[in-house]
Amino acid sequence: MTASSTPLYDDRPPPARFAYGRHTWKEIAYLLVNLPLGIVGFVYVVTVLSIGVTLTVTVVGLPLLAVGLLGARMWGRAERARARKLLGVRVDEPSPMPAIGSSGFFGRLWSSLKDPVGWRAMLYSFIRLPWGVLTFGVTAMGLFVAWPVLPFIVRGLTNADRAMVRGLLSPSDELERRIAELESDRGVVVDTAAADLRRIERDLHDGAQARLVALAMGLGLAKEKLLEDPDAAALMVDEAHGEVKLALQELRDLARGIHPAVLTDRGLNAALSSLAARCTVPVKVTADLPARPAAAIEGIAYFTVSELLQNISKHSGARTASVEVWRSEDRLLIQVEDDGRGGARLDGGTGMAGLADRLGAVDGIFVIDSPEGGYTKITAELPWRDRATDPVPQIGPRRG
Repeated sequence: MTASSTPLYDDRPPPARFAYGRHTWKEIAYLLVNLPLGIVGFVYVVTVLSIGVTLTVTVVGLPLLAVGLLGARMWGRAERARARKLLGVRVDEPSPMPAIGSSGFFGRLWSSLKDPVGWRAMLYSFIRLPWGVLTFGVTAMGLFVAWPVLPFIVRGLTNADRAMVRGLLSPSDELERRIAELESDRGVVVDTAAADLRRIERDLHDGAQARLVALAMGLGLAKEKLLEDPDAAALMVDEAHGEVKLALQELRDLARGIHPAVLTDRGLNAALSSLAARCTVPVKVTADLPARPAAAIEGIAYFTVSELLQNISKHSGARTASVEVWRSEDRLLIQVEDDGRGGARLDGGTGMAGLADRLGAVDGIFVIDSPEGGYTKITAELPWRDRATDPVPQIGPRRG
C-alpha cells in the first residue's frame, strides 16, 4: 500500500473575510495563547534536555530523559487538542507506547529514548517560543492598528501553525498503521505456525507412530514364533505388512498436509484438481494463470481452497461446487462457490476466521457472501508475487 497524497479529512477553514466571524476569533485566541504556552513548552524542553543529558553519566540520567520524552508526548497531545478545537485541524493520535510487561524495563526505556513522536514534540515545543512571540505581537498590535485586515493576517499566521501541527505532531499515518498491522500479522503468523506444529506432532504421535510401535511389537512376536509356529509367524508378518501400508498412507497424507508434492511439481492448477477429486461434492476447477506465483502465495492459495472444500464436504449440503483462480494485475483471486444451504459466517466455527487471519497476514482479503438458505460464495484475494527463478538446478523438491 502507498500513502495517499490527499488528506484524510477536509479540515480547511472557510475563506477569511473582513467581518470578524467565529473562526476568526478562534484563530485570534489561538495566536494570543501561543506565547504563554510557548514559554512553558520551551522551559520544559530546556530543563529536560539539560538535566537528562547532564545526568547521563549517572544511573538516573537516561530514565529521566525517557520520562521527559513521555511528558513531551502528553504535551503534544494537548497541543493537538488545542489545534483541533480552535483551528479545526484534525490530526490522528500516534500509536501508544508498548506496555512495560511486553518488553521489560530496559526494553521500555530504549523504546522511550528512540520514540520519534516524543522527539518531534520536543522540537515543536522548542521552536514555539520565538514563533509565539511573533504571533502574539502581530495579533495584539493588529487588534489596534490593523483591525480591518486582521482576519487575513491571522489566517496567514494560523496556516503556518496548521503546517507545524501536521508536520511535527501528526503521526506518520501510513507507516505507523503498517507497523501496527505488521505487528498484529506477525502474531497471527506465529500462532498459526505453532498450531500447525502441534497438529503435525499430534498426527505423528497418534497416527504413524502408534502404527509403527504396533508394527515393531508384531514383528517381535513373529520372530519369536518363527521356529515354533511358522504358520502363525507368517500370519503375523502379513498383518505387519498391512500395518506398514497404513502407516505409509498416513505419512503421505501428513506430508500432503504440510506441502503436497503435486503443488511443488505441477503447480496450482493440478493441485486444485487433486483437491477437487477428493471432495465428496462434484467440483469444477477453472484456473487461468499466465505463470506460477511465488511458492509462499501458491501454498496459501492451495490450503485456502483445501479448507474451503473441506467445509463444503462437511457443512454445506451442496450438490455442486466450483473453484476459480485467476490473476488480475498484481492480485491473485480465488472464488469458491457452492449451491448448499448458505449461512456461512466468520464466527460460525468452521475455520473461516482463521482463514481470514491467515490471508490478512499477507495483505490478503477474505469476503463471504452466504445468505441463509441460499448459496455460498467466498472470494479470497492475495498479492501476486512472481516466482523466483533458480540459476542453478536444485536436487529434490524445494520447500514452499
